[in-house]
Amino acid sequence: MYCQPLLKSLVYKCTNINHICLICDEPAEQRIPLCLACERDLPWLDDQCGICALPLPLHGLTCGQCHRRRPAFTKVEALWHYGFPIDTLITRFKHRGQWPLGRLMAEALGDCLRHRFAEDLPRPDRLLSVPMAQSRLRQRGFNQAGMLARWLAGHLDIPCDDELLLRTRDTPAQQILDAKARQRNLRQAFRLCSDPSLDGLHLALVDDVLTTGSTAQALASLLRQAGARRVDVYCLARTPKPGQA
Repeated sequence: MYCQPLLKSLVYKCTNINHICLICDEPAEQRIPLCLACERDLPWLDDQCGICALPLPLHGLTCGQCHRRRPAFTKVEALWHYGFPIDTLITRFKHRGQWPLGRLMAEALGDCLRHRFAEDLPRPDRLLSVPMAQSRLRQRGFNQAGMLARWLAGHLDIPCDDELLLRTRDTPAQQILDAKARQRNLRQAFRLCSDPSLDGLHLALVDDVLTTGSTAQALASLLRQAGARRVDVYCLARTPKPGQA
């Protein structure tokens, strides 16, 4: 995958390169806290749907769902498919507060996006984080999407607004629901914090994992109705269809 070598270009602000790998605890021996063996074994997302990034058997295809009904967002950019060990790293970041893992993955995604911007991907005007319900935010203590968005914003020099989108209903966790239930779950779940002028803007939503795309669809529809010209989605990982390896 074209983004895989970019992980090697992450340069940390320190002169000591004797890091310990954040996955296996062995010496990393490079400027990122990841050994070469673990870096090589990450589940890089190669062949995918050109719109929603669903893992597919061949490159350059469009999945059946996007072919039948084009989503409100234009394109999803994901670095990995949601498999081991990325699933474990994301869990450790968002549920155990291991922020160095989140920052490592965010900067890897940022390097990939820089490469895509240099090719043909339009650069957004603003990054927006997927909002979290207040009760869940109080319980966890932080919004992982907001942290990823701020790290990406600094890495890419793109403004970040993590207050524009609000979650108005404390809905059941999406991961426990099927696709149709997810869509019902998100009805009237989001709103804009004010009446902003989004006319003609290209916006990018930032989240950790894209599963069915229901959340991204709901937010992109809201932003498009408010005047946004284009909405993309940037995430660390994309899940395959149930039963798909």
